[in-house]
Amino acid sequence: MQKKEMIAMLLAGGQGSRLGALTTQIAKPAVMFGGKYRIIDFPLSNCVNSGIDTVGVLTQYEPLTLTKHIGIGIPWDLDLTHGGVTILSPFVTGKQGEWYSGTANAIYQNIRYIDSYNPEYVLVLSGDHVYKMDYAQMLNYHKQKGATATIGVIEVPMEEASQFGIMNTDSDLKVIEFEEKPAQPKSNFASMGIYIFNWKTLRKSLVEDKEIHPDSDFGKHIIPSLLNAGEPLFAYPFKSYWKDIGTIEAYWKANMELAYVVPEFNLYDDYWSIYTNSDNFAPQFISNTANVSHSLISKGCEIEGEIYNSIISPNVRIEKGCVIKDSIIMQGTIIKSGSILDKCIVSENSVIGDNVRIGHGEDIHNHDKPHVYNSGISVIGAYTTIPDNVGIGKNCEIVGNTTHEHYPNGYLPSGNSVVLKGGI
Repeated sequence: MQKKEMIAMLLAGGQGSRLGALTTQIAKPAVMFGGKYRIIDFPLSNCVNSGIDTVGVLTQYEPLTLTKHIGIGIPWDLDLTHGGVTILSPFVTGKQGEWYSGTANAIYQNIRYIDSYNPEYVLVLSGDHVYKMDYAQMLNYHKQKGATATIGVIEVPMEEASQFGIMNTDSDLKVIEFEEKPAQPKSNFASMGIYIFNWKTLRKSLVEDKEIHPDSDFGKHIIPSLLNAGEPLFAYPFKSYWKDIGTIEAYWKANMELAYVVPEFNLYDDYWSIYTNSDNFAPQFISNTANVSHSLISKGCEIEGEIYNSIISPNVRIEKGCVIKDSIIMQGTIIKSGSILDKCIVSENSVIGDNVRIGHGEDIHNHDKPHVYNSGISVIGAYTTIPDNVGIGKNCEIVGNTTHEHYPNGYLPSGNSVVLKGGI
């Protein structure tokens, strides 16, 4: 079988619990971003644009939407006989089977898949970051340095460095120490969760670490182990746009920035295209009652209301008399007449009834999940129904087929949640 110089392993099994209702039924890498895309489109497109034609996508949490989206890889030209994209789920062998229990453990469980391509190098990626990066340049750097492992790093403000895994390096960018969220950081080189390894060395390290740590993790175990063994590890500084949209506020801000006249992250770049699995939606329709300003409107939308500074995904219907402001509305959602949405996120295939008002009230942190909902943004989960003529405050979370009985006196005050079991 033809040998591959480098293959990619894309970790896409995470829940993304800090995104609250957005990941109740959808894995974080499958969450929509920028109107028509899903987060996983960015690392997948980076692979294709970098000349990498073999990608293993490791799924675990709520994989249905992600698996359907990727399919056989046609939008990324990854529908190949030898290589292409392969969905790698946890599996049973004989009488044994186990979930992926750590980032490195997930790779360990797929050693046989990697060995089938006999690669010289393995690129390990996270499926939940938004950025454009040429991995071919990173591989050249890896070779020039004679590295066993190369870790992508981005410079963060020193006051934020304690929130990341930090690489301390010498003047040649050789890693001399790795610190996971240090209280007193010595450097601001934050790990991006992007690694290139020499496969023979990584394979040996994965097998050895499995006997010590059942939850084997790259940051906690593999990187420190390679450092202790004296292996040459190098940091690869990345100077362009990179966002870990791991919180509701970060996700909302990153989307809103796309509507700038000249956005920092340019989705209109012909040189480095972002590919996605787009259904064959009809053209968008903007009626004579509509008013659209400073927004992204995707294919298949029917707009009769007013939209300001918002991101609207494909096949969304916004009826007459609606006002959508500073909001993100995802694919297949219907917002019925007279509803007013202010600074909220509505996930896929939801229905907002007539004359609903969301985002009005005091800015009170959510009572159940203050660490998730604390920026004034209310979030409606996928496949959710909001009945007619109700009001919903700020920092609220709604999931499921809700009825009027869930809204005492027709109103859900700021900071409250309605999360129905199973989202039904």
